[in-house]
Amino acid sequence: MASTSVLSSNAVLASVVLLATVCACTATSPYAAGLSEDFYHTSCPQAASIVDAYVTKFLKKDRNFAGAFNRLQFHDCWVGGCDGSVLLNSTETNQAEREAHVNFGLRGVAEIDEIKAGLEHFCPGVVSCADILILAARDATAKVGGPTWTVALGRRDGVNSTALMADTNLPFPVLNFSGLVANFAAKGFGAREMITLSGAHTIGQSHCNGILPHLYNFTGRGDATDTNPAMNKNFAVFLKKLCPQGNRTNTIFIDSTANTFDRAYYKNVLQGKGIFMTDSTLITNPVGKKVVTKFSKPGSSFFTEFAAGMVKMGNLGVLTGSDCEIRKTCQFVN
Repeated sequence: MASTSVLSSNAVLASVVLLATVCACTATSPYAAGLSEDFYHTSCPQAASIVDAYVTKFLKKDRNFAGAFNRLQFHDCWVGGCDGSVLLNSTETNQAEREAHVNFGLRGVAEIDEIKAGLEHFCPGVVSCADILILAARDATAKVGGPTWTVALGRRDGVNSTALMADTNLPFPVLNFSGLVANFAAKGFGAREMITLSGAHTIGQSHCNGILPHLYNFTGRGDATDTNPAMNKNFAVFLKKLCPQGNRTNTIFIDSTANTFDRAYYKNVLQGKGIFMTDSTLITNPVGKKVVTKFSKPGSSFFTEFAAGMVKMGNLGVLTGSDCEIRKTCQFVN
């Protein structure tokens, strides 16, 4: 009987070990295949610290670059994947992504190229522009009060960039709630993740170009006084002073605390003070309003969920291994 009991116990123990081994082997990585946290550990161990130093330098000059770097990651990853294609210049025969209507006023490209030059000095031909974008967005967010997150690296740089692809994939600032949900769903993101990543509007600035449809001729009747009724009336008057009708190039902060990553964005949206129509529309849906309200309160999970959303975004359409190239300068293919 004792021998039988021992054998039975050993069998159970073996089963537990086997199950644990299977679970460990099948655990899902949060990163796309080919990416790893220590990708440059041998080839360029100082890569992350170099990017961090440059981001610190740029933010010391203008803290609003935090919003610019966040926007660059989104506008890169959403168009064909996180391959640095948003950084490429147009050519005589091709209009690149940066020329797209939805990329009007995109900032930070020259700064990313400056970081790239610094990396090339120490590790020539090693660190991709695509990875620099991911690192810069993370570092900038943390340095202006936002969350930080672990970054997996190993992306390679794409060689294709067209304005049409950008205008086709990126959400225009006039989309309603269902339009935003559909746009994010096409990339594998749910409605809550869309509302979470919209929180990036807590930092940065915008040209009036994306705000005018909110302020003038809202319903298309040709009436300049026709303003989005969801907007706080006093706030609308304030914005019209900064963005006169027809003026596309003036710039304004997109949040009341535009140089600090915080919950103010969601408070503003609830008060009818969203800068873009895509901000105001978040509370036109009951589910959306519930999430916005939750994120506006102290102790919410906004920071944690935002970090998770940025990691997930960084996995979109990555090129790895021997795909494409590692650019020598970010604005030109090799």
